[in-house]
Amino acid sequence: MPLRRRDFLQTAGVATALAFVPRGAAAETYPSRPVRVIVGFVPGTGNDITARLVGQWLSDRLGRQFITENRPGAASNLAVEMVARAAPDGYTLLSVGPATTINAALYKNLSFDFLRDIAPIAGTMRVPNVMVVGPSFPAKTVSEFIAYAKANPGKINMATAGPGSTLRMFGELFCMLTGISLTAVSYRGGAAAFVDLLSGQVQVMFGPLSESIGHIRSGNLRALGVTSATRTTVLPDVPTIGESVPGYETETWYGIGAPRNTPAEIVARLNAEINAGLADANIKERFADLGGVPLPMTPAEFGKLVADETAKWTKVIAFAGIKPE
Repeated sequence: MPLRRRDFLQTAGVATALAFVPRGAAAETYPSRPVRVIVGFVPGTGNDITARLVGQWLSDRLGRQFITENRPGAASNLAVEMVARAAPDGYTLLSVGPATTINAALYKNLSFDFLRDIAPIAGTMRVPNVMVVGPSFPAKTVSEFIAYAKANPGKINMATAGPGSTLRMFGELFCMLTGISLTAVSYRGGAAAFVDLLSGQVQVMFGPLSESIGHIRSGNLRALGVTSATRTTVLPDVPTIGESVPGYETETWYGIGAPRNTPAEIVARLNAEINAGLADANIKERFADLGGVPLPMTPAEFGKLVADETAKWTKVIAFAGIKPE
């Protein structure tokens, strides 16, 4: 239907008015309603906990609720797709973690391209995993473990949470850099994996530090090394794996993203507010309880982290020949 003159003049008037809106106006008025933070995992996971901590900080600082919404399914791909298709207005955000970068390499027919469709906003927390074995396992160091694995091919089972889990990826990176082979055994949850690790059904796990620390301190499990580039204050006497395996470095990390084309002013404001929260003593303490530390970054730095992680896991998945279940 032809555009009526009155309608055209009204539309033109709105466009003219918008042309004179100050560039930072979107950020100055944002948020004017509640914001959803989509988490692709169930409550209680690292993605969920960090999203809730950061969301509460943003709620207090910006005067609007940042509501954590759990949308688990398809290894978090459902949540990413939901955010990728959302309006780029800053009112739908995504809790980002290693799964997003692993999935980009593992799944070939996704309806989205994470690097293209999700705009990086900020990092939030990083936490190492820890290589643990049962108390009866003969190796007491990473070097001894490698020597034992080479002398006993096919005899070491590695507990994982599935083909695309960080437990599997961290272990396969270790295999790629050392030339050993481990047999991956999948579990639906960490509790079952720990039971079998403690009983000797599986021999090694590259487990989350927060879930492993109690078993390590009680002496039920032996920590051989942490996955991060530097030692952790939680286990200061445990060396890094990289001290024995040059080039080995990986961590579980979390951050916040948004649909692509979200206004730069909104991205910048969220980044500044999140980084302010990461400097807060209470948030640092909560992160420390999880074995983690804050991960303050600019949007560009966080984007580079995501791109680098995607490239790394693409190589590891190709090396190990991992296929999605």
